[in-house]
Amino acid sequence: MADTLTLMAVHAHPDDEASSTGGVLAKYADEGVRTVLVTCTNGEFGDTPAGIKPGDDGHDEQEVAQIRLAELRESCKYLDVSHLELLGYHDSGMPDWEYKHRPDAFCNVPEQDVAVRISGLIEQYRPQVVITYDDNGAYQHPDHVHASRAAAAAVAGTGVPAKLYLTAMRRSEWREIMEALRELGADVPDATTLSPEEERRIEESERRITTNIDIRPVLERKRAALLAHASQISESWFTKIPPDLGERVFGRESFIRARDTTGAPVPEDDLFAGLRSAAPG
Repeated sequence: MADTLTLMAVHAHPDDEASSTGGVLAKYADEGVRTVLVTCTNGEFGDTPAGIKPGDDGHDEQEVAQIRLAELRESCKYLDVSHLELLGYHDSGMPDWEYKHRPDAFCNVPEQDVAVRISGLIEQYRPQVVITYDDNGAYQHPDHVHASRAAAAAVAGTGVPAKLYLTAMRRSEWREIMEALRELGADVPDATTLSPEEERRIEESERRITTNIDIRPVLERKRAALLAHASQISESWFTKIPPDLGERVFGRESFIRARDTTGAPVPEDDLFAGLRSAAPG
């Protein structure tokens, strides 16, 4: 018997699931697709609820991890995630922090070791579709890159998933959001100060996009899932985005199809294009 339609998303930290794939997780759950979220780290180097940064007095890594994992479980409720799998690795911190050199940092765990664990989950759940990051994308967080490469190795090694997708961002949409928020007086990051290398990576990512998914019907649930991570987005500028602009800019999630055995033509508007007749609905 053909396997149940299953989507697996492999992410690095609690909150990543909501920001880049919250829409597709909710959308496909509504369609009866089984959704599996794999979170590689516990997010120890996030802020405390009081905004205390790693390395400052009052920051307790394990306490932060427990808070972030609780927020992750709440986010999964909004997104109706069927199965949450925690790999339990230690957060490596931001790209320019020294924490990434710690032996216990996720980015220093051998890629093959991580791939073996993800492979076991692929064999268990038999997903037709796997989503992870673009390891050549603009955001070169060491944990995102490591999760991406380990997931890709697991997909290739098992040969189970028919499709592998990489998350992608559109520079023009983020610029529109930032400009609109500044007009409203919000204090937001400067979207015009990316390095030439970051600009190049974003442009390349945009050129490679194959798949755009309309998530407008579940956009409020994605927003709720993001806000569930309250310790990391207190007073977030997400809450200040005008509804019409939010729907226009965040109303779709974009992906790069990196593996396909179905022959489905691109561009696509469905991650399961070419697979709908391969499993019971």
